[in-house]
Amino acid sequence: MFNQIKLFFDQHLALSEPAEITEEKLQLAAVALFLEMMIIDDKVDPKEQALIFSLIQKNFSLTAEQASSLMALAEQQRKQATDYFQFTSLINKEYSLEQKIKLIESLWKIAFIDGVLDMNEEYLVRKIADLLYVPHADFIMAKNQIKPNA
Repeated sequence: MFNQIKLFFDQHLALSEPAEITEEKLQLAAVALFLEMMIIDDKVDPKEQALIFSLIQKNFSLTAEQASSLMALAEQQRKQATDYFQFTSLINKEYSLEQKIKLIESLWKIAFIDGVLDMNEEYLVRKIADLLYVPHADFIMAKNQIKPNA
């Protein structure tokens, strides 16, 4: 009897193995956040698209073709997402604080590239920084480092 109960629990209630976090999943998460930053102000500026493409190639050492594919996959993920947690949780598990700060700096670059910081853009960077547990001082330093001289 005990063996039957144990067998039942082993078969029906066993926890599944956690999904492996791959480099591609991390890249998708970061690029989905980049794309969200691009569209948050309801304007898609070609400068923003070009900057995101450049950031992808530079940050992940990808060819133009690989960067285009990654952008397309990330756009699909972004559209299907109900919140930012699915992206930030992956990043939190794998990125160091320095990598998270670099990601926040990239988001600021996207926000500032068109010369206008929309309140929704600022909100999104703050939200992502909070979800990534980036200290407020680092959030502000990243902004000031990237912000164009007024």
